[in-house]
Amino acid sequence: MKKFLLVLINLAVFFFSALATHNRAGEITYRQIPGLGLTYEFTVITYTFTLSPADRPELEIQWGDNTQSIIHRTEMVFLPNNYKRNTYVGRHTFPGAGTYVIEVEDPNRNYGVQNIPNSVNVVFAIKTIMCISPDIGFNNTPILTTPPIDKAAVGRLFIHNPGAYDPDGDSLSYKLTSCLGENGEVISGYTIPEASNAFYINEVTGDLIWDTPVKYGIYNVAIFIEEWRKGSRIGKIERDMQIEVYDVNNHPPVINVNDKYCVEADSVLRFDVTATDPENEVITLSAMGGPFLVPDNPAIFHQGISDTGFVSTPFIWATNCGNVRKQPYQVIFKAQDNNPILDLVDQKNVNIYVICPSPKNVVLTPTNNSITVHWEPSVCNNVKGYRIFRREGPSGFIPDRCETGVPESTGYVKIGEIIGLYYTTYLDNNNGLGLAQGYEYCYMIAAFFADEAEGYASTEVCTDLVRGIPVITNVSVNYTDSINGSVYVAWAKPTELDTLPSHPHGPYKYFVYHSNDLWGEKFVLIDSLTGLDDTTFVDTLLNTRYYPWSYKIELYNDSTGKRFLIGSPSIASSVFLKITPADNKLTIDFEKNVPWHNNQYVIYRQNDSLAFDSLNSTTSEGYIDSMLTNGKNYCYLIKSIGGYSLPGFVYPIINYSEIQCAAPLDTVPSCSPQFTVLSNCDSLRNQLSWTNPNLSCSNDVVKYNIYYSPTIDGARQLIATVMPAEITAYYHYPSVSMAGCYYVTAVDSFNNESRNPVKVCIDSCIYYKLPNIFTPDGDGTNDLFKPINKHFVDKIDLKIYDRWGMLVYKTDNPDINWDGKHIEKHKLVPSGVYYYVCDVYEYRLTGLEPRTLLGFIHVIGTETGTKK
Repeated sequence: MKKFLLVLINLAVFFFSALATHNRAGEITYRQIPGLGLTYEFTVITYTFTLSPADRPELEIQWGDNTQSIIHRTEMVFLPNNYKRNTYVGRHTFPGAGTYVIEVEDPNRNYGVQNIPNSVNVVFAIKTIMCISPDIGFNNTPILTTPPIDKAAVGRLFIHNPGAYDPDGDSLSYKLTSCLGENGEVISGYTIPEASNAFYINEVTGDLIWDTPVKYGIYNVAIFIEEWRKGSRIGKIERDMQIEVYDVNNHPPVINVNDKYCVEADSVLRFDVTATDPENEVITLSAMGGPFLVPDNPAIFHQGISDTGFVSTPFIWATNCGNVRKQPYQVIFKAQDNNPILDLVDQKNVNIYVICPSPKNVVLTPTNNSITVHWEPSVCNNVKGYRIFRREGPSGFIPDRCETGVPESTGYVKIGEIIGLYYTTYLDNNNGLGLAQGYEYCYMIAAFFADEAEGYASTEVCTDLVRGIPVITNVSVNYTDSINGSVYVAWAKPTELDTLPSHPHGPYKYFVYHSNDLWGEKFVLIDSLTGLDDTTFVDTLLNTRYYPWSYKIELYNDSTGKRFLIGSPSIASSVFLKITPADNKLTIDFEKNVPWHNNQYVIYRQNDSLAFDSLNSTTSEGYIDSMLTNGKNYCYLIKSIGGYSLPGFVYPIINYSEIQCAAPLDTVPSCSPQFTVLSNCDSLRNQLSWTNPNLSCSNDVVKYNIYYSPTIDGARQLIATVMPAEITAYYHYPSVSMAGCYYVTAVDSFNNESRNPVKVCIDSCIYYKLPNIFTPDGDGTNDLFKPINKHFVDKIDLKIYDRWGMLVYKTDNPDINWDGKHIEKHKLVPSGVYYYVCDVYEYRLTGLEPRTLLGFIHVIGTETGTKK
């Protein structure tokens, strides 16, 4: 109670000392005016301190296009706890597309905000950012249904939600940001309120969570409500809100309601909202959110219902098709107790999805290679169109209450999309390729909307094709040869010719086509068979060693002068083997194109007696045969086993591949050695040392290749090959420069060289140095000024000056060999100290680079004019 009194005292100080301050919270929203182009109506809401004499009947608003206006207050509502809600409304027409920052500033904030230093002298600012673009189209900001003022208690979890409802159905996200001051800048010294655990906002739900307040007082925080459409952000509102924290022993009520509800459009959603209070105090229930704001049939909730200790009231919403959208409607339920010191609140956010009913009366009409799908128009006339899904065989999928569309997990694949309410027929002919015989095809339909919302899926409906065409069953290699190979082809004859719409009557004829590929890209007619009963064919004189072979069988009505195609089955190819050699193994891929499902492959390998033994079986379309001998030839044959899913066809369907042979080969290189480079500058050599990969990642490295480049970007050149593998060092004596880059690769017994070797560069030697004394006295000792050493120098630019800055000598010869004579007078210079500047051009990692030497030379033992 003492702490509560201190709060009251602080508030009293605020009341009487902050006579010119009043702003506590606020936000800016807008709506686009239909039919008026780029004209928008803006609503600015501020919450101010009632007892402050400061009042604003009007505010200045910056439009973000270098213009501003005065907008007038249209509503003033006095609220409990000395809050006043002010509403200002104004319209503005923007010049064109662009991004605009709408801003309102008003001095000042209220006194005593704990996380804003000297808040009484800080300007209150709020802003909203809007994007105008033809790609965005018509747009309104979200409507924030929860006031930006709230109360919390020390040590109690606090949750606040802005209750954002977007009338356009756009996606919303939420972020914490900083409160703004003068010129819309972040307030200096602003901090997030202190929490015992965390202070954050849920980016998806918008719940602002303070876990938990540490110190009582007044706090301001700011959040962004961002608006998204088709994956792009199209605007954001900055809400500045105020939270009053009290130190009390009260516990908040507890609401009991589900987090999520789903309802079919044109039906009524009803559920009870209950709350209890641990102190058995009076509880008052309230609710706000999008369902109360929809223009047609808004939701019903008994606002303000109260009772002691326990309260319950229903939420009722008679939905319609106009309520369907992808984003959920958010409802925020609040339960508030009537504690005499501080009313505490529990809040529960509920998401409500309104879903379009499923399409009804789906009917399938099959032919011998296609199925026509038809359904009734949706009861929702605002659908954009329909999506058609297909799979082989029934899934048994029945969507649950909140499951829309047809999930991928059902095995269904979307095969088509139709735009328009009354376009309710779809021809499925597999994109012109025809559906394969032998399967039961199942379909589901779902309506979708402009915002990508999907309705419930239709009831699953299935059918098979009319068996009015031949169904190919076998393409099996009889003999492997590059000239005399042969393939066995078989098919099932049609059994339902009389059910086809054209009612074709005989005589009949099969036409057999082949192509030397998997996909039938070069079909050639090779034979014809009269009647329906002859359903096998052996194709000879083929190159089956190097080519797969694909087939199709066409059925014709062969009446004289009236021949016409009845239909042809899907293309089927032989199984063709592709073998890839590797180190002690062979990878065998089974390439094929068949209309039936193969569920097993048996791998045969030829033994030393030239017979084929069963090696293994697999359900995959490939096999790795390992533990083989490199260089030895191995031959393989594959048997495929499969079939169609419907009865009435030969089962199992067994076919054989051609015979293919290959030898394993080590094509896998070793890892690259790890190595270092050290320069021995005195010996003019670089020493390379590396690891032996045979001790770690390989077992057959036999030698190493050493590559070198004198510059960091230069092309590498092979300079040495080191063998055997046990030698792991090399000395390199460069001819141009001690600087350079090295690479070391490992080469194995199959001549595979390691890839992506590491580049190690070095540039640590400096050679060109000048002495600081010489004696040009003609005694044969130290008579010339020359470098101590001159390795790897291309040229120099040397200038020597006397004490008065006069040039006495210059040269570009790296040897220098100055005899002490003046460059113009040709006489020995006087004994003394001389200054030199020497640019030395040396070969470094980056190429020919200058290095500047500065120093003094002591010339000793000369007298002007004594030596010539």
